[in-house]
Order: sequence, then structure tokens, then C-alpha cells
Amino acid sequence: MACTRRTKTLVSTCVILSGMTNIVCLLYVGWVTNYIANVYIKVPMPVPEKKLEGDKKGDTLRIIERLDRLENVVNQHIQDLHKYKSFSDSSLFAHWGQELSADSRRVALKMFQYYGYNGYLSDRLSLDRAIPDLRPDGCKNITYPSNLPQVSIVFIFVNEALSVILRSIHSAMHRTPSHLLKEIILVDDYSDNDELKEKLQDFVSETNSQHPGFIKVVRHNKQEGLIRSRVSGWRAATAPVVALFDAHVEFNIGWAEPVLMRIQEDRTRIISPSFDNIKYDTFEIEEYPLSAQGFDWELWCRYLNPPKSWWHQANNSAPIRSPSLIGCFVVDRLYFEEIGLLDEGMEVYGGENVELGVRVWQCGGSVEVLPCARIAHIERAHKPYTEDLTSHVRRNALRVAEVWMDEFKSHVYMAWNIPQEDSGIDIGDISERKALRKRLQCKTFRWYLVNIYPEMRMYTDTIAYGVLKNSLKSDLCLDQGPDTDNIPILYLCHGMTPQNVYYTSTQQLHVGVLSPTIDDDDNKCLVDVNSRPRLIECSYATAKRMKLHWLFTQGGSIQNRKSKRCLELVASNDNEFGYQLALQKCTGQKWSITNTLPGSSL
Repeated sequence: MACTRRTKTLVSTCVILSGMTNIVCLLYVGWVTNYIANVYIKVPMPVPEKKLEGDKKGDTLRIIERLDRLENVVNQHIQDLHKYKSFSDSSLFAHWGQELSADSRRVALKMFQYYGYNGYLSDRLSLDRAIPDLRPDGCKNITYPSNLPQVSIVFIFVNEALSVILRSIHSAMHRTPSHLLKEIILVDDYSDNDELKEKLQDFVSETNSQHPGFIKVVRHNKQEGLIRSRVSGWRAATAPVVALFDAHVEFNIGWAEPVLMRIQEDRTRIISPSFDNIKYDTFEIEEYPLSAQGFDWELWCRYLNPPKSWWHQANNSAPIRSPSLIGCFVVDRLYFEEIGLLDEGMEVYGGENVELGVRVWQCGGSVEVLPCARIAHIERAHKPYTEDLTSHVRRNALRVAEVWMDEFKSHVYMAWNIPQEDSGIDIGDISERKALRKRLQCKTFRWYLVNIYPEMRMYTDTIAYGVLKNSLKSDLCLDQGPDTDNIPILYLCHGMTPQNVYYTSTQQLHVGVLSPTIDDDDNKCLVDVNSRPRLIECSYATAKRMKLHWLFTQGGSIQNRKSKRCLELVASNDNEFGYQLALQKCTGQKWSITNTLPGSSL
């Protein structure tokens, strides 16, 4: 759950060229020996060398062998220096570990690279450590019914640190009333870490010897990913309510009662706790402000300011209506099945939380975040379990768009800079998900935006999007340049967010990321400022009546409607690519943008 730059090696070569051989080799040996002496490398004693009998090249062979060994020593020393620099500069040691020895730092860094958090420190912390009570004061005076439903807590993991898993289990057991916690289910998504087999099983067996059947273990025989792992845990659960969590969390006191009460009152509610942060380096608990949970148009999850209606209550313990979910959640077990579980056609990670939130709202349920239920969660410095998370999130996002977002699916394609038709991305079979939507008689996505997520910006006036190229130099694209400069530049085309351009029916050119909500910084518009191209927030440029409207046709010029100047490329010796952007009298230069929306003309 998460809410999104060498050293040269020595080469030894002795070329056998009659009398020159020894000179070349001895010079090289002298250089290497001097290097070794200067950097204080201890050279191991040589092993006896074999001389080729009757071979005049035997002496040369010995020298070559010696050089090879010396080179290996030098290479190893350089690598050690590089590694030392790596862990000295690592973010892991910015606020922790200065007192550790070099060997301990190497171990800590290796564990950090493997887990994405400080596994070295975790192994040295108590499994039952105290954490601060971060609930709002009003939560401590609330009384709860005595007949609340029981809960099954599901932890999913792959190659997690054993101490982190055990701390998650301990905190669940010790901070959930025993009469409410029916069982804990561990879903191992095909870990290859040996200690998660025997040692974890020893803990489970010991616990179950005192509480028979209390901990269940589900082990996948291949890696299924986060999404299908959560569903595996749900299938093993037997309590009326299921809590689906990552295995790197710590529960705060009193977390369960408010969650179970809200679900008991309305089984169609899906509940998220309020999350705090376990710092990946120091494992300190960092309090996060109370938030709703939403997403941007790429469908990356994000924290949101609670809605105005919540603030007007002046009660910081009141439930917060939330457009979506960050990832971990609690749900009525049978309702979760009725509503369609998670989309198991998605891959690995990402988008499933957004899809669930959108689906629940559109199909008659609701999503809440509870300030009185606080859970601390490790936000990893990096995700070690997948090399290309973005490709999975993109594919999953397109599945959500095609099933649930109606005419607004174009916004997802635009945000990812993908053509809406013939995208080249196989999103799999979505017929079952479409049938689910029809069977549940769900509302439209426009209803969802208007009534549930009004903070989300709509871009229905966009008619074309993608990268913007000039035929004069087609390997260069318009780029937003450094954020602080507000000066568009030319840069080699890479098609990533800084080069995203959106042309609207109101003749504006937005450059860079699509601003997701009204609380965020506005989009940047291309503006003619004193005959120079600039990027200004669109709302400000509109209010000041700046020159932000451009006449543009595919394969034609880009001309400012007011100044009549054209955006063009001019030769420049000061630019590494030989050209720079300018606003000048039109000379007929031709521009093209990658994608036009279906039904639009440019």
C-alpha cells in the first residue's frame, strides 16, 4: 500500500611481442604495485606458479598470472570503496545508524535493499513495543455495543522481514479485544525467504498449541500479486467481518470497536482506518493528519483533505466520507462477495483499491475513513517485489476505466498518454466485470464525480493530447522544463509526464501533469508573455486575460490568437540540441500532437 541516478575497472593485458614483453609487463607491475602501496591494500601471498617446461614464454605466463591476481585485488578494493560510498550515501543512514560499524552498515544496507525498510533495526525492536495513542480525544469517550461482530484479520506478504510480520501479528492480538478477534490468516504469496517457512511455522504452531486454529497459513504455489492474495485471505476467513491488511502494520489501541460498529450499523459500508506512518529508516511512528482517500487520473491513490461537510461538524472523531480507498480495508465478509470482491483480472498491484471504492459507491454502498481507528503502516523506500510497478498500475487502470468510467475513461488514457483506440495494451477479458456492473444496477461515473468526488477535475473540453513535435526537428518535443522556471523547453522525446500536452476546445495548451483535484496546483498553460513562451497557471492567466489561446491544427502552425505570433524553433548554438523555442512572425513551421480523442477533430 503506497500513496508515488562507475568506476572504471583496470584492464591488464600483456602482449607477447618478443623483447618488448618484459618491459611492458614490468612497467604495468610497477604501476599496480605503486597503486597498491598507496591505497594500503594487503596483497595475498602468491601460490606457486607452474613454468611451462621448454617454453620460452614461461616467464611471461607467470607475469600474466601475477597481473591477473593483482588486478583482482585492485578491482575488489575499488568495489569495496564503491559499496562503502553506496551505503554511506544511502537514505537509510540519514537519520539512523551513524554509530554502526562498517560491517554492520553493510548488513543493514543489504537488508534495506531487500525489504525496502530497515529490517536490521526491526530485528532488534520488541515485538510488543508501545506506540503512541494518536486517536482524537473524542474517541476515548465513545462507548460501543457489547454484541459487535467478530473479525478475521488477513495479512498478506511476500519476502517480508519475519520480525515485521510477527510485530503485525502481536499488535493485532494485543490491541484487539480477544472476544472480537476470531482468527488471523497469513497469506504467503510464494516467498523464497527460508525464515518465512520454518521459523514462521514454528511461531504459528506454538500459538495454535495455546489457541487451536487461531492462526491459519495460506501459501501460494506461484506468485499471484497483492490483489489475488487479498482474495485468497478472504476465502480462508470465517468471521462475519474481514480485515485485509499488509503484513507491515501496527494496530493502535481501540481500533476494532469503531470499525465493527459502523459495519454492524450498515453492512454495505467499507471501512478504512486512519493511517499513520512507520518511518522506513527509524521505525518511529509519525502521525498523519486525518484524511479522506482518493486518486488522480492515472488512478494512483492519494490522501485528500476531508470534505467540507465533515469540517462543518466540528467533531474530529466523526467518520470521514471517502471517495476511494488507499489499500487496506475492513468489510462485511458476505457483502464483499456480493459486491464482486476485487478484480482478479488485474495484475500484481495498483488500481484495485480505486476500482473497489468506485464500484461500491456506484453500486449502492459507501466508503468511510474512521479517525478513531488508527493503524501505523510502513511506507517502504522502494518496492522490492516488482521491477516495473508502473506497467501493472497502467494496465489495471485501463481495466477500471473501461468498466466503470463511461465517457470519462478518456481521462485515464490522457493521463497515461496512451491512445484511446489501439492502445497496444492487453487489459484482459472484462466481460465478467461489465456483467457485474449490469447485474448490480450501478450508477454512472458522472454521478460519482458530481456526488461523491466533486473535488476531481474534469477535462471534457480536451480534444487532443500527447507529445508535441515540430517537423523541423522531430526527435525533440515540447517539455515543461524545470518546475521552478515556468519556461517550456525542447528536449529529446521520451513521452513521460513533463512532455504531456493537452489541447482544448477553448484553444488552450496545457503542458505537464493533469492536475487531479481542485485542491492541487492548477494546470500550466502555454502563454505569450512579452513575446516569450511561458507556462502560467491557467486560472491565473485567464483571470489576468493573458495571451493563452492558440490556433492549432494537426500538421499546421501554433499561432497565438491575440498576438498573432507563432511558436517556432530557432537555431541556437547555446542549446545542446541546436534549437530553442521562440515566439515570432509565422514562417509556416508545422506541429503535430500524438493523439486526437475519438469524435474530435483538429
